[in-house]
Amino acid sequence: MRLSEQFASATIEQIKAALDGGKLVIYSTGRPPSADHAVTRSSVLATFTFAAPAFAPDDADGALKPAFAEAPVLAVNVGTPGWARASSADGATVVDFSIGPGSGEIKLDSVSATAGFPLNVVKIAASLPAEKVEWTKSEFGHVFVTNADNEFRKLSMRG
Repeated sequence: MRLSEQFASATIEQIKAALDGGKLVIYSTGRPPSADHAVTRSSVLATFTFAAPAFAPDDADGALKPAFAEAPVLAVNVGTPGWARASSADGATVVDFSIGPGSGEIKLDSVSATAGFPLNVVKIAASLPAEKVEWTKSEFGHVFVTNADNEFRKLSMRG
């Protein structure tokens, strides 16, 4: 979970409230380095609209149960979901989530999306502190490293 700069110090309750009436857009792979970066390499697979309130009472395991105006929604493209961006009702980016069958923060009812077929969000795992990204410059280009537990989770970028 990567929060936008605007919500960097927000609590889980503030994040949940910010998403009331907002959107959750599921993308294919190519997640930007932070929630403040534009989406450049990903295709939209599906778009959900949060209800108000955006979440039902949490599960016993702490997972958030999203409430959508319509669920499931039909996928608009073919691809493998890799991440999702959640925004407020006014369009401000709030948070980016990872999606995956085993380690993703968002669990879907399917491992792939096919245009015209339904896609459903089962649950969202959100925890603070959110993942932070640090930038460094090496002789080979820019590298960003996250504060995730996995020390190998980094991305190299030329430039």
